[in-house]
Amino acid sequence: MSDDKMLEGKRVLLVDDEADVLATLEELLFMCDTVKAATFNDARELLESQDFDIAILDIMGVDGYGLLEIAIKKGIPAVMLTAHAFTPDNLVKSIKEGAASYIPKEEIARIADFLVDVLKAKAAKKDPWEAWQRKLPTSYFERRWGAAWQDTDKDFWEQFKASIKARDSK
Repeated sequence: MSDDKMLEGKRVLLVDDEADVLATLEELLFMCDTVKAATFNDARELLESQDFDIAILDIMGVDGYGLLEIAIKKGIPAVMLTAHAFTPDNLVKSIKEGAASYIPKEEIARIADFLVDVLKAKAAKKDPWEAWQRKLPTSYFERRWGAAWQDTDKDFWEQFKASIKARDSK
């Protein structure tokens, strides 16, 4: 299946407290069956009562981590999309808590590519973070956060990189 067809008809939950972000996501993901939620309670109700192929969760404003926990329990891959919570600590937390990807809102125009990577990885039983690292290499984060951004959590990053290599070499 070609990349452009992979998202066709996929049911995607879009969660953000900003109406313009929801509208942009809906427009960018025109090929998908999208459902929008602007609050934690609305998103929680949708996650608990409906099935989705993937969820896009804002971190701030809607308790994205609380929603991530629900999505994981239901087996729904979740992508964290953020502007205000774009920090090394939130990236680490997203990985540790089971998110399938972490995307800065400045990269929203490429959202379909990120979702395709997550769905491909899930189908192949591979780690979605490997493709994410190719799209957003360390140099991207160095430009935003400085060269030493991984220094506060060196052990985590070494284990993270090693685990991706190990899983993807299987």
